[in-house]
Amino acid sequence: MPMLVLTRQQDQVEAINQTLRRAGHAVHCTWLPDARDLVDALIQINPELLVVFVDEGLLPIEALGELRARTQPPVPVLLVSERVDEAVMTVALRAGAQEVVSLANPERLQLVCARELRAFRLERALNSTLSSAREYQRALAAFMQGSADAIAQVHEGIVVDANPAWLELYGFPDADAVRGQPVMDLFDAESHAAVKGGLAACLTGKWSDQRLRVTAQLADGSQLPLEITLSQGEFDGEPVVRFIVPSRRHDEDEIQRRLAEAVRTDPATGMLHRRYFVEQLRARLAEPVKGGVRYLACIRLDRMDQLVAQVGPLPAEELIAQFAAVVRAECTPGDLAGRFTSANLMFLLERGTARDVEAWAEHVLRKVKGTVFKIDSRTLTASATIGLGVVPASLTDPAGPVADAVEAVRKGAEQGGNQAYAVDRADSDTRVQAYDKIWVRHIKAALMENRFRLVQQPIASLLGEDKGMFDVLVRMLDEQGKEVLPSEFIPAAERNDLMKNIDRWVIGASMSFCAARKPSGIFVRLSKDTVNDKSLPIWLSNQLKASKIEPARLCFQVGQEIAEQYLLQTRELRDQCRRQGFRFAIEHFGGGADPQQLIEQLRPDVVKIDGALMQGLASNAALQQKVKELVGVAKAVGAQTIAERVEDANTMAVLWQLGIEFIQGYFVHKPEEVVLG
Repeated sequence: MPMLVLTRQQDQVEAINQTLRRAGHAVHCTWLPDARDLVDALIQINPELLVVFVDEGLLPIEALGELRARTQPPVPVLLVSERVDEAVMTVALRAGAQEVVSLANPERLQLVCARELRAFRLERALNSTLSSAREYQRALAAFMQGSADAIAQVHEGIVVDANPAWLELYGFPDADAVRGQPVMDLFDAESHAAVKGGLAACLTGKWSDQRLRVTAQLADGSQLPLEITLSQGEFDGEPVVRFIVPSRRHDEDEIQRRLAEAVRTDPATGMLHRRYFVEQLRARLAEPVKGGVRYLACIRLDRMDQLVAQVGPLPAEELIAQFAAVVRAECTPGDLAGRFTSANLMFLLERGTARDVEAWAEHVLRKVKGTVFKIDSRTLTASATIGLGVVPASLTDPAGPVADAVEAVRKGAEQGGNQAYAVDRADSDTRVQAYDKIWVRHIKAALMENRFRLVQQPIASLLGEDKGMFDVLVRMLDEQGKEVLPSEFIPAAERNDLMKNIDRWVIGASMSFCAARKPSGIFVRLSKDTVNDKSLPIWLSNQLKASKIEPARLCFQVGQEIAEQYLLQTRELRDQCRRQGFRFAIEHFGGGADPQQLIEQLRPDVVKIDGALMQGLASNAALQQKVKELVGVAKAVGAQTIAERVEDANTMAVLWQLGIEFIQGYFVHKPEEVVLG
């Protein structure tokens, strides 16, 4: 700790030195017997304390203020005097000194020095912080001015700053045109829920590096689809959320890729030409689906011939382009899209369940029906028909499902259109029996040879902390060791009274998983056969004793449809499970005649909101309201909420705002990952 002592007597310097060292201060005192050396010493030594023996008259007391100003922050000055009273202290304080002390009271000298040193160091640290902050603000301002990324800063929902790239993107003449504007005014109404959710999550530090897909409302009234990233920041000392639209930087590889893509892409719709769509479709089908179902969807505007006659053959191409844009906006990044004929659009969809595909189709139909298409100076509305063709998990040749989807869209249009239609390709009873005979043999052999595998899907928390929860599913291995999806063998198992056996294998494997990994929660689904199995509680009790796990780690889940159909049995199973310490959940919650009554009857620990409600949730206010009501019903009985089959950041942002606590699905993690053999 450097300090200056202005006095004629070296003994007094030593007295100061010893007094402060006894108090634990590692001081280094520089003796100044002549005041003419003081200015240079202040600059060269940069002391933390200046002690002046004022009675010696070496320095006029009036000069203290000017001397202190030569250091930054101003160095504290202590005056040492034989007489210390209020009159002397008043004069000293008026002149700019911090305190008057006496060598006769060393304890007070130590305390005063400690106080002034602490104050000086805090002020120096504050000045350094402020200087760094000013430098950061200058650097940030320079970065925003020069950044090719479009950046807007939002505080409490209001735009407080925007860089030139943002102004250019939106078409604003200057920053004053956007400052003070509600950020919601910059986006269309359907984007508001996702933007609000993303804002709230980002401000609380619970938003990861995900992109929101939104539609910008530009200054000239037009709209522009954007992908926006959100990050926390600070502006004028206040917390802000930065909205960033990454710039499109092109290198030679990117240009080559885009050129190649342009050759394969239909310029009107931005979708693959038929030839290239079929090529990619074959490639996708060659890879087994990781989980869920695959469908081909053929989509066509209703009464296309009349629409062409109404707008003309050439403007009809613009109508197709606008129609394609509406449909593509409702697709996920993994969907494959192609223009199959001049009027038909074809999509490969991979979803969790068939109900998810149906919900997606219904949402697309509503969007098309509610869109006003602008063709030159005319406006018109239209409806569409969607034909659905199932793609079996083991199928690699798309010819059959394509034909089914095309035939389905034709039949749907013949029946009046504005509907999703699926061709009924159900096998005859004889073929089903032959099919089941083969699968029953395979299932029984797999059970005897332990060729089932437990797989898991993580459940992510929207509250910030990782709870270590998983949803478990089952896979079967064939004789060659290849994985068989549940959609291939479960229907046969259900028809032939084998589900109880499979469920018990899954429960046993889940208990082993809990014993080995000790997760906080494992969700095990039960079939209707197991719900009606009176012997299950005794079997569970024996398994629990053998595994010695904490039963609360297991949560048994029953689908809403099964729970409604077998309400008394489900309630009895819930009671039996709870008596043994297990938890209980309802999954696929959201349909049915009276979901609130079901929840009040069963009062589960966890409620899983149906994944079908996630299809189009980010842009559908009615769906958002329904999910919000379901969350309220669940929380009224103290149940935690999990959203099923979440597939994108927009949906996650909306769910965060609606009060959902956990999510699972493609967006959280790849569908399943093997964790136990």
